[in-house]
Amino acid sequence: MWLELLNIPLQAVIWFGKAGFPVTAANSVGFALFALLLLEGAGYWAAKLRQIATRNRSLPGAGVFMVARRGNVAVLAAGLPFIIWAVVVDPGTGSWPGLGFGLFAVLEQVNYFHVQLMYDTAEDLRYLRSRGLRRAHLARDLAVQARTRCLSRP
Repeated sequence: MWLELLNIPLQAVIWFGKAGFPVTAANSVGFALFALLLLEGAGYWAAKLRQIATRNRSLPGAGVFMVARRGNVAVLAAGLPFIIWAVVVDPGTGSWPGLGFGLFAVLEQVNYFHVQLMYDTAEDLRYLRSRGLRRAHLARDLAVQARTRCLSRP
């Protein structure tokens, strides 16, 4: 949770401050997409910790994450073509970093809402080698929430 939140200003300082990438529209849009997904990831892990602490069966704020799962697709579909256009019109440091941030945002969307892409523990790596890609934690929680809602409807 804290790592996602810390990464937003840290990455801004690294790329725009230290590396000196210009703050152009393309780079800003890409970074905003990246930051949005990291904020959502931090929100998910905060909600998950609260769920575990309260021993609640449902994920707090699950409805927000269900909206975000679909809303992100629209936001990414609006932002990425703009960044790609900027890369075509004026390739270089004014646009390429934005494309990198935008692509990273797409990977985070997949990692949080669909298929786990980050395998950083020994258990995760064993699972990956033996069974392949694992469904994302948030995707599993949202599936449980959806089943619970369907069962509770009259």
